[in-house]
Amino acid sequence: MSTELPTAPPAQARRGTLRKLLRDPQAVASAGVMLVIVALGLFAPLLTERGPNEASLHHIDAAPGTPGYLLGGDHSGRDIWALLLGSINTSVVSALIGASVALVIGVTAGLIGGYYDRLKGITEWVFSLVMTFPGLLLLIVLMPMTKGDFRVTMLIFGVLLSPGVYRLVRNLVLGVKKELFVDAARVSGLSDSRILRRHILFAVRGPVIIITAFLCGSSIGIQAGLAFLGVGPATVPSFGSMVSEAFHNLYVEPLQILWPSLALGAMTICLVLFGNALRDTLEGATPASAKTLSTAAPVPRQSVEATTGNGTELLVIEDLTIAYPTPSGELKEVVSGMDLRLNPGETLGLVGESGSGKTQTAFAVLGVLPRDAVVVRGSIRLDGRELLDAGEGAMHRLRGKAIGYVPQEPMSNLDPSFTIGAQLDEGLRATSSVSREEARERTLALLKRVGIPDPQRTYDSYPHQISGGMAQRVLIAGAVAARPKLLIADEPTTALDVTIQAEILDLLRDLQQELGMAVLLVTHNFGVVADSCRRIAVMKQGEVVETGTAMEIFHAAEHPYTTKLLDAVLDGGAVRSDPPASETRVTPRRKDDGVPA
Repeated sequence: MSTELPTAPPAQARRGTLRKLLRDPQAVASAGVMLVIVALGLFAPLLTERGPNEASLHHIDAAPGTPGYLLGGDHSGRDIWALLLGSINTSVVSALIGASVALVIGVTAGLIGGYYDRLKGITEWVFSLVMTFPGLLLLIVLMPMTKGDFRVTMLIFGVLLSPGVYRLVRNLVLGVKKELFVDAARVSGLSDSRILRRHILFAVRGPVIIITAFLCGSSIGIQAGLAFLGVGPATVPSFGSMVSEAFHNLYVEPLQILWPSLALGAMTICLVLFGNALRDTLEGATPASAKTLSTAAPVPRQSVEATTGNGTELLVIEDLTIAYPTPSGELKEVVSGMDLRLNPGETLGLVGESGSGKTQTAFAVLGVLPRDAVVVRGSIRLDGRELLDAGEGAMHRLRGKAIGYVPQEPMSNLDPSFTIGAQLDEGLRATSSVSREEARERTLALLKRVGIPDPQRTYDSYPHQISGGMAQRVLIAGAVAARPKLLIADEPTTALDVTIQAEILDLLRDLQQELGMAVLLVTHNFGVVADSCRRIAVMKQGEVVETGTAMEIFHAAEHPYTTKLLDAVLDGGAVRSDPPASETRVTPRRKDDGVPA
């Protein structure tokens, strides 16, 4: 059991993040300077007596401190203070337009191109084409079309910036999409769009925050650069045009170049510093503790009698063959001629060492095989429905509802960016039409049912704040939330100590009896199936080499591979003599040709 303190609900967590930002001197200083600069621009009409383009022949090159001219006058007799305030507004608008356009296009395309392999070629071609355009030169050439409007110019510049954002996000997504918590989200029934928004985008937010700061700075800089070159109307106040005029007047009034340079540099530096501080805070925020809330009402329990051997198989796998391409272009089979049958309410153990094809078989049933996997032949039917011919939309409706999945490595299958409760609520709402409050109550009841002593505390915790055994119970709660007909448990006791293993297996057995689920228990450990499974199928190098009841396999194994596995884990006296309570019938077996029809 975990001993860490509980964490806060999302609203309280956000307040904790804000408090941590306020304790960071870099964040406070940079944000403070930026807020002061932006406020000066917003309240410009109240802070100056004249507009930025009003000129007075009596105040040409006026010295700082001249009555009515706080920073003096420029070479045209305009108020430098008014010009400075107007230039701030121009820079802020430029940053917002340029960065927003680049982020919307680049992040969206990066998520899509990184997540969907079939679309990666299209996005690569499009953004490679955009990168061939000479940015600054193109903006100058298009000036007659934009009529010098810096807002339209910044919109075009945002498009030109988007390839850099796209490549960053795409490369990040390529790594994140292989994380186990993304696979867990898929098999729990979440749609691709929700996974991209809620999980993958959250996981890549750190670098995106940093690049946002640089995008804002680049937009401000390019607008100032164009104005410095005299591209665009002279009536629009800009740091660039101020620097340009001050440069020509450098030997007369050298201070005139100081004010726009300081303001431009301060804005750019503060953006970068605050972006770094915000990234560090969000990536390492530790929420505060939460108050204890009342326990939700339990989920109604229903006892369903197991039905095995009644001639109506729930899951039928016939001649399943899965292969992967080799560097030479040939296909290498990892599952060969797989035959398996599972009745409603039955628990079947699929046993074999690593690399035998167990997990590939489970992934084929779930419809989440890697994209380069090739199903050479075979059939997978759930309740008479062919799954291999079902599209992604159909499988999405089945995952989490008809088929539940308990993965191995529980800590890697939980998204570290969200609380346990948020992740379970999300899966529950994706597979059933319940309100947010109903989802919360059912989640708390599920956490209590799977043996978690303080459901509210776990609900409010982040994955790193609970133990491995508790994390496995959380995943089991999520897998059975929609009461699926079939539960696939892939090495559910991996990396857990013996005591916790026994508790997890007892929990799975109790839930199987309550909900009437069929359970496919994938494991390499004969000790696990000895206490949980009525029937066992043994896999070796992608093939089922022996099937039978647990008693038959343990007492009279016929295949040498099965005997070898048993000799590695048993001492001859560890086999239970009574069948599991949930099983009522011993199914005859065949040797070397799969499970009986």
